[in-house]
Amino acid sequence: MMALGSRLALRIAALAMKFALTLAVARTLGFDAVAAYGFAVAVSVVASKVLGLGFSTELNRRLSGDAPADAIRAATRVFARYGVVYAALCAPLAVPGWAARDVVAHLVEWLPGFVAAGGDVRLPPVPSPADDPVAAWDAHRRAVQDVLEGPAAAGAEFTNPHTGSMPLGHAIDRFYTSDVFLHTWDLARATGQDDRLDSEVCAAMLAEMEPLEELIRSSGQYGPAVPVPVDADPQTRLIGFIGRDPAWSG
Repeated sequence: MMALGSRLALRIAALAMKFALTLAVARTLGFDAVAAYGFAVAVSVVASKVLGLGFSTELNRRLSGDAPADAIRAATRVFARYGVVYAALCAPLAVPGWAARDVVAHLVEWLPGFVAAGGDVRLPPVPSPADDPVAAWDAHRRAVQDVLEGPAAAGAEFTNPHTGSMPLGHAIDRFYTSDVFLHTWDLARATGQDDRLDSEVCAAMLAEMEPLEELIRSSGQYGPAVPVPVDADPQTRLIGFIGRDPAWSG
């Protein structure tokens, strides 16, 4: 009972301090700044929780200082920067039912099991892409690069009953790099960026995939091919082949 009373007292004290801080902001910058202050706090909390940025405490400390105007401007910049990032991560893709952040989860999650099943090399765990997709991708990207450039991969073999044996680096390049390459179009198109892919790489991938079309479709990883003009460029033909509509727009 005493513990409950202590928690209640602390909550009341915290609310009183927030109210006093709001009055301080109003006296320092005028009452119009109270709305900006609330906006700044909301941005810091949402960005910290949703994007995993972890700066809520620091920004609130600055907001509580003698000159919170700079912190309010900083919060506005944060909102502009990370709000765009978050909106991009939530943007729908040409893949039905997927958002941009689902691509991050997909690329981060399937490779470790694939590598482990084919040899002795293990990729380290990374932050959850659901909690912090930016940190998850950054950690995963560095982990893959460390495997490719580190001593563990030197001479390492990858063996899979469907692909046979090959150097691990070749397996990552053949199966994973190509997946990243294809999803680059997904993300670029979803977020309104330049979605042009290397034409020669597109042509080479298409030439390798077309003879395996039946196997590729049966894997469930690709939808039905989208018809494109016979004289379409290699990128358009590749995007259509893997089940994306080259004309899709978010």
